[in-house]
This record gives sequence, C-alpha cells and structure tokens, in this order.
Amino acid sequence: MAMLDWDDLRIFLAIVRAGGLSSAARELRVAQSTVGRRLASLEASLGVRLLNRTPDGYMTTLAGEDVRKQAERVEAEVLALERQVGGQDTHMAGLVRVTCSETIASNLIAPCLGTLHLTNTDIMVELIPNPRALSLSMREADISIRLTQPEQHDLVVRRIGTLAFGLYASPDYLERHGECDYDAGCAGHRLITQLEGIQDATQTDWLAELAPRATVAMQTSSHAAALAAAKQGGGLASLIRYQADQEPGLTRIEVPPLPSLIPSAGIWLVVHKDNRDTPRIRVVLDHVTKWVRGYVQELDPARFEKTKTVPAGD
Repeated sequence: MAMLDWDDLRIFLAIVRAGGLSSAARELRVAQSTVGRRLASLEASLGVRLLNRTPDGYMTTLAGEDVRKQAERVEAEVLALERQVGGQDTHMAGLVRVTCSETIASNLIAPCLGTLHLTNTDIMVELIPNPRALSLSMREADISIRLTQPEQHDLVVRRIGTLAFGLYASPDYLERHGECDYDAGCAGHRLITQLEGIQDATQTDWLAELAPRATVAMQTSSHAAALAAAKQGGGLASLIRYQADQEPGLTRIEVPPLPSLIPSAGIWLVVHKDNRDTPRIRVVLDHVTKWVRGYVQELDPARFEKTKTVPAGD
C-alpha cells in the first residue's frame, strides 16, 4: 500500500464534515475538482471505498468510519504541533484570522480592525463573520469574538464588554398597531425574532415572555435583517442599542421591568491557550480589547444614564 498523504486525509475529513464535495471545497477554498481528485487518490491508495453518495450527502462506509477516526487522531496531533510551534513565532507580522458573529461584524468589529493598520502595517487580518463558532483548536481561526461564553478547557476567555438591547419598531408600525398592551400579551402585534441556535437567541425567549399573544411575522438568523425589517414596519424587534439607537426610522419602546428585564449579551474575546502569546495575535487581542472598552457607554448606555425612550403608542 502506498504511503498516505496527509492532505488527502485532511480533505477526506472536510468532505465528511461538510457532507459534500462542493461544501468541502468552499471550506477549504479549493476547486471542487481538487477535492474529488484527492478523495479518489485516497481511496485508490487504500484500495477501498470510503464514502457513499446519498440523497442526504456523502456518508462514510464501514471502512470510511475507521479511517475517519484514525484521521481525526492524526489531525489532533498535527494541529497541536502547529499551535505549539506557532506559539513560538516572534514575528510582529503575518496573517491573523478573526471570527465573530454577523451581529457585531459590520458595526463594531470591522471598524475596529480597520484601524489596526495605523500602528501595525505588517499584520493582515482576515475577518470571518459566521453564525457558527469556528474552532480555534482546529485552527479555523486565531481569535474569536463571541456573544456567549465558551467552556472549552483549552481556550483563554475574557469578557471585554456588554451589548445592551432594546425593543424597537418603526413609527409607521406603531401608528398602525397602537401601543403595546403588555397586560394583554401584546395581542394584535407582530414580532421579528431570531432563529434558534444563534448566539443572541435569548432575545427571542424574552420577546415570547413579554408578548405571548403577539404573532411571529418573521424569523431570521441575521441581526441586520431584523433591523431592516423593523425599519420597514415589519413588527417589534429586540435589537442592539448601539446600532438601533442611531437609526432614524426606528423608535425605542419602553418595556416593563417584569416579567423579566431585557437581556444583554456579553462580548467575549477568545483565543487558544497555545496562541495567546504569539506577538501578532497578542497585538490584535490588545487592539480589540482597547477598542471595545473605549465604546463601553455606547454599547451599554443603560449602565450610565437613563436615556430618553418613547412610550409605546406615542
């Protein structure tokens, strides 16, 4: 049997995880033909079929499942070695991959990283907005900025800020639907909510508790989409104050302190323990921390002052 190529095993794992050649190719940023060729090369080297194509995507055969387990052990060792060696990199230059949720990518993290070149011209940042928390252990990213606290033991986690939320609607919507009668469960109103499984889904639970008789008119995994829909009169939406307070087409509505306070979201800066002292990664970590903490009042204004709100129905 010919010696196995690690790149073939790596691509095989990508196909298994993505469920298809095209999805794996996008994840790996290579051509789909390359992925197919590498899979064929691996199967030829082993002399056995590893994957079967089904209506639900590619599924491992019995032999493929054995190879997957072995390949994942190899992958873990390779990644550990890369992190160990990478952590000894003393260069203040190179690529740093940063991932965050779409919720904060455009309005907070992109402006922050856009100023990094003013003091660090040799560091190139790759910003990856993704609703899925990319794996730092698997080196899908170097730094993650999340709205929920991760619990993996191999990560270094620091809370660097808080995002305050508010309840919003367009003036036109409020004129058409009237005030929010919380005692009546906001009957007759429409809600724009977040899909389950994303980082700020707690806002959906809070809205359901606040307005149990309202109708869910739209669900989305995008905070920007929820904001845009609310501006067009689509309904009530729980939005980040840092963004929504600046929108002329939205009104922030007073809400009662009960049944529960509107939840906020922590901003968590996350790095793998093996990479926290790598100079170029350390520079980006410090820059993001300083930037976000410099906007503490704008991100969480409720902590500093009782700002003017517009009562529902006014």
